[in-house]
Amino acid sequence: MKKIAVIGSGYVGLVTGTCFAETGNDVVCVDIDKSKVEKMKRGEVPIYEPHLDVIFERNIKQNRLRFSTDLAESIKEVEIIFLALPTPPGEDGSADLSYVLGVAEQLGKLMSSYKVIVDKSTVPVGTSELVTAAVAKHSKVPFDVVSNPEFLREGFAVDDFMKPDRVVIGTSSEKARAVMKELYKPFVRQGNPIIFMDEKSAELTKYAANSFLATKITFMNEIANFCERVGANVDEVRIGMGSDTRIGKRFLFPGIGYGGSCFPKDVQALVKSGKQHDYNFQIIDAVLRVNDKQKTRLIDKMLNHFGDLSGKTFALWGLAFKPDTDDIREAPALYMIDALLAAGAKIRAYDPEAMENVRAIYGSKITLTPEQYDVLDGADALIIATEWSAFRNPDFDRIKKSLKSPKIFDGRNLFELDEMAGKGFYYESIGRATITA
Repeated sequence: MKKIAVIGSGYVGLVTGTCFAETGNDVVCVDIDKSKVEKMKRGEVPIYEPHLDVIFERNIKQNRLRFSTDLAESIKEVEIIFLALPTPPGEDGSADLSYVLGVAEQLGKLMSSYKVIVDKSTVPVGTSELVTAAVAKHSKVPFDVVSNPEFLREGFAVDDFMKPDRVVIGTSSEKARAVMKELYKPFVRQGNPIIFMDEKSAELTKYAANSFLATKITFMNEIANFCERVGANVDEVRIGMGSDTRIGKRFLFPGIGYGGSCFPKDVQALVKSGKQHDYNFQIIDAVLRVNDKQKTRLIDKMLNHFGDLSGKTFALWGLAFKPDTDDIREAPALYMIDALLAAGAKIRAYDPEAMENVRAIYGSKITLTPEQYDVLDGADALIIATEWSAFRNPDFDRIKKSLKSPKIFDGRNLFELDEMAGKGFYYESIGRATITA
């Protein structure tokens, strides 16, 4: 059993703390938001993540998971301190390390015994050195700084943490290595590796992994766009490509771009980090430009079909950047909402989890409805922006009757072309033929 403090109870911090508690450790999650801490003490999970609520409640009841706003008291007895703090992109795309380094300085003033300080936040190469310097500026107590990037997929975060493909740990300290190896032992019993490396390599591993996946998605979107020009079907191209074991089937589904808290921020930060070291990431820079355009790909199709969008009403299914989350950060749906509002259109939207987060941004500028089919009544077309399971097998007869005319603009290729033709829809998707019915 380890005594652990997790500083920051956002998405990464809360999943990290709860999952460590689940394997028998004593965990305190520390946050400056008093209201949030009080809610968590009452057993309220502040984020939507499948299966998190069950182990969250269980570990609170068993007193292995606690919450506090008192940093000094929380770190007194712990051996390991995880920094799970925001690293938002600045105006130039670089990662803002002020939260991480600010807490590091506080730790230097407060520590009275050896600690392993773990960078769990996604941070640029060289951050471990900055954190070490920030702590050492105020402390003579021995400590080690470790890089331990997270690889959590929203919607699957609990499974990803409890059964990781790999655990990456960057440290040059044998003492810290032993502590981290023991901590993660329960999570790799099936033989998946704990990969030890130096701190800088660990920091870069996270950026490299996310940037590669973002590149794979974006490449497939470009192929999809070209398919439309030449009359090819991207679904068939995807299957042909994915059967090659060197390429693999995952992350080849075309759509309206990637969003979320990780890919956009991490890709931008890697490009900026390259410039700071006089290196130009030409491929990744292109990925950013292509993805930005892809987010409004459906708007281009709608303008081509309708001409003027002013005064028209559109039903929108899906607001979160992906299914099984309420996260709307960099969600393609928001880019489309902005474009539609700017064009003078009206929007009625539905999402199973993300509507309150959207309401906080747009207020009364768009209409949010609690029922999936209510958004359709009298709308000029249905737009699909997120591939929630509930959207995959809808009541097509009801859709057809509710819409002003049976038109669907599908940014996630949820439906088969033959099916849509047979049901009499005008149907546009990504990288496939337009069904005019």
